[in-house]
Amino acid sequence: MNSPVLSISRRTRQTPFTNRVTENGVKAYSVYNHMLLPTVFDSVEADYRHLKDHVQLWDVACERQVEVRGPDAARLLQMLTPRDLGTLQVGQCYYTPMVDETGGMLNDPLTLKLAADRYWISVADSDLLYWIKGLAYGLRLEVDVDEPDVSPLAIQGPKADDLAARVFGEAVRDIRFFRFARLPFEGHELIVARSGYSKQGGFEIYVDDSDLGEPLWDALFAAGADLGVRAGGPNLIERIEAGLLSYGNDMTRENTPHECGLGKFCQTQSAIGCVGRDALLRVAVEGPIRQIRSLSIAGEAVPPCTGPWTVFAGGEKVGRVTSAAWSPDFETNVAIGMIRMTHWNPGTEVEVDTPDGMRPTTIRDSSFI
Repeated sequence: MNSPVLSISRRTRQTPFTNRVTENGVKAYSVYNHMLLPTVFDSVEADYRHLKDHVQLWDVACERQVEVRGPDAARLLQMLTPRDLGTLQVGQCYYTPMVDETGGMLNDPLTLKLAADRYWISVADSDLLYWIKGLAYGLRLEVDVDEPDVSPLAIQGPKADDLAARVFGEAVRDIRFFRFARLPFEGHELIVARSGYSKQGGFEIYVDDSDLGEPLWDALFAAGADLGVRAGGPNLIERIEAGLLSYGNDMTRENTPHECGLGKFCQTQSAIGCVGRDALLRVAVEGPIRQIRSLSIAGEAVPPCTGPWTVFAGGEKVGRVTSAAWSPDFETNVAIGMIRMTHWNPGTEVEVDTPDGMRPTTIRDSSFI
């Protein structure tokens, strides 16, 4: 049976890098923030191996920026998240779970502080822009909220520092994790952050002029020829091994940050003004009754996890798996799932109802990498 194809239209926006992605033989896309996100070039497994051994360029322009600027910018930012932003400095990035009035997750973006009154929120796959604009308008805040022409390009892999240094200079090596610097490229200054959706290391370049997209791509490819640079994208296997969550897959508005294992990013007591603060104060005291865990599913490679798989213990439903893939490096099926507190302890044996039948599964104490 042939797999269905994605019909691409103007509603599914292309990016400044789409032409280069096409030239590099993209085989699969996902739709993310109404844009194309390349997901496979050679195969999921081959792309995984290359990412871990070499360096890749990722078109992640779908990580749209919500720019918040004006005298009330800091106030509005704090309304969005239970993470205390009082210590966020200019030049720094914070991973910021963002919640609604019930404490439910709306997004888990990276927030960049560009100036005392200007921020970029690099959003995951949800229409967070409209929630932020609604708060700003409803409360008559003195702030502008919009989506600027900014398209991130990621450099990921163990050779990322070497490649970035050849284009941006040795100063790029001094950028600390979750920090950014403004570095020159063809007469422009681009924000380069040490961040990215993998555990292999690298950078995200915030291209704030679409006309620079292809020149930057070409410069990085030319500079990385001997490093084995290739086009790639967020890799399913590697991100599950690393325990990197996917909003809309592993967590939704039904989940609090604490259920998602993100309690360390919630300083709810001091995050004065967060719209979900009251709801999360109760969760912080009582604790969640379910939480995301990494799991190891026994047996041969599982089929694609296109919908949640129920987790059972003694015939009772105790959770669900939301992401799973065969890991060549760990020689097991790696998975992420939401598990009830009665069965989330490391080493607990459960069963997962996969499309291929029940599989013995073990709860882990941490991610694989």
